[in-house]
Amino acid sequence: MTPDLRILSLGAGVQSSTLALLIEKGVVPMVDVAIFADTKSEPKAVYDFLNWIETQLSYPIYRVSSSNLKQDIIDAIGGEHTFLYAPFFTKNPQTGKKGILRRHCTIDYKVTPIVQKVRQLLGLKKGEKRKKGTKVEMLMGISTDEITRMKPNPLKYISNTYPLIDLEMSRNDCKEWMKKYNYPEPPRSACTFCPYHSNEEWEKIKQDKKEWEEVVKLDLLLRKGTKRNVSEIFLHKECKPISEIDFNKDTKLKQLDLFTEECDGICAL
Repeated sequence: MTPDLRILSLGAGVQSSTLALLIEKGVVPMVDVAIFADTKSEPKAVYDFLNWIETQLSYPIYRVSSSNLKQDIIDAIGGEHTFLYAPFFTKNPQTGKKGILRRHCTIDYKVTPIVQKVRQLLGLKKGEKRKKGTKVEMLMGISTDEITRMKPNPLKYISNTYPLIDLEMSRNDCKEWMKKYNYPEPPRSACTFCPYHSNEEWEKIKQDKKEWEEVVKLDLLLRKGTKRNVSEIFLHKECKPISEIDFNKDTKLKQLDLFTEECDGICAL
């Protein structure tokens, strides 16, 4: 059955950006639109790359957002609401026991705004039921080395498809393909303070003085402003202030190891 809409879920990272350009070159059949779910908390490099790729595509990119994730976290620290949204790491100062908070960010800041835009593109008003038989195809930029992130869409009328898997392309293949056509290498797409960063990614963020200062500030706020919590809260798995961690030590936290367990296949594409 021909879908009513073909949509690229665009994260502006390596894989989904490669997929966006594969579509433009006709390697993958054309889509109606791309949707970029903006948490308002990505590195500047991601927004710069998104602006560039927008000039390369003949189909439109819709930027959608539910709110500013970082500001919402800061508001939660200040007691304005109870959620901290992201899966930050915790440590009980008495027992030393470590844990991780529940993750709300992907659903609330990625999935929900995308679904709202899909409904809008289908011409549906708030609360209006879709027509029987409505079908939407959502193209996901997941590569062969991330195959465990493939998941069915929870909404029955939206079918997730994985063109990079069909093309047997890995993340490195995507980089090589971009290089072949003299495209710039996309940055990794993820919030600057994402707890799933590898040490290598933290080190890259550290190179941007302004972004790093903001990360260190947020990490400190997580412990200073959340007095109602029994456990201390940290950005890094080692449960130490992020400013004190040596990211060059051979204790790298591989981002995809955490994604395999936690990610819905939306972030870092």
